[in-house]
Amino acid sequence: MPSFRFADTAANIAREGGALLMEYFRRRVTVEYKAEADLVTEADRACEELLTRRLRAQWPEHEIMAEEGARHSSGSGFKWYVDPLDGTTNFAHGFPVFCISLGLEYNGELAAAVLFDPSRDEMFLAEKGSGAVLNGRPIHVSRTARLSESLLGTGFPSQKRHKNPNIHFYQSFTMRSHGVRRAGSAALDLASVACGRFDGFWEFNLNPWDTAAGVLLVREAGGLVTGFSGQPFDISSREVLASNGLIHRELLATMADVFAARDLEPLPSPAAWKA
Repeated sequence: MPSFRFADTAANIAREGGALLMEYFRRRVTVEYKAEADLVTEADRACEELLTRRLRAQWPEHEIMAEEGARHSSGSGFKWYVDPLDGTTNFAHGFPVFCISLGLEYNGELAAAVLFDPSRDEMFLAEKGSGAVLNGRPIHVSRTARLSESLLGTGFPSQKRHKNPNIHFYQSFTMRSHGVRRAGSAALDLASVACGRFDGFWEFNLNPWDTAAGVLLVREAGGLVTGFSGQPFDISSREVLASNGLIHRELLATMADVFAARDLEPLPSPAAWKA
């Protein structure tokens, strides 16, 4: 079993956080609305407090940026991106697709990744240059070579959905691939690319804590992550296109077609189906 400098220790912290999430999940939690459809639960806050407290105790010199607002600055060059509950809407509705995501950056480069799915007891770990594992076993991206044979993942924003263009990309990729899934956790979607369950994934409007761990997992599992035009991935860009590398050119070509409104299939009329 591979040994990791940071990820092994952070995995113990994530597992502790996962046990806390499952306690809340089993008894259902109080739901609040941060915006029109952006949920936050008491579980998010409790888990974030636990994770950040444990990370500070283990590495007091490391900076922390967490989804629910926790911040800790040090100037050390190390920064943890913490998502205590990626998939909050799923969690709040009792749908067991959610995870804890911890991504470590060092001097601007992703260095370590921990992603824990407590409902399935799946622990994904990676460190730069050392590969990626799932429950201790090495993982690798798929070998699917054609978009038409690929299973893809994507996500939609929890608010202002009418202002997001992803429905057009969803339709085009659905027509050109074997299928598109929308599970509700970008971090888990990226992990699914890393271990070959998905052949590709794209999403708009993501935050660093959504992507830091998952992007490194994909890279260390042999995959490719870029922006929508093929530019190098930028953790602050809010756009992610990940794949096994083999279908990336086709993914980029499809993205370009949709952005240019080329070769789009017309949406069928609901009225025609009612008849």
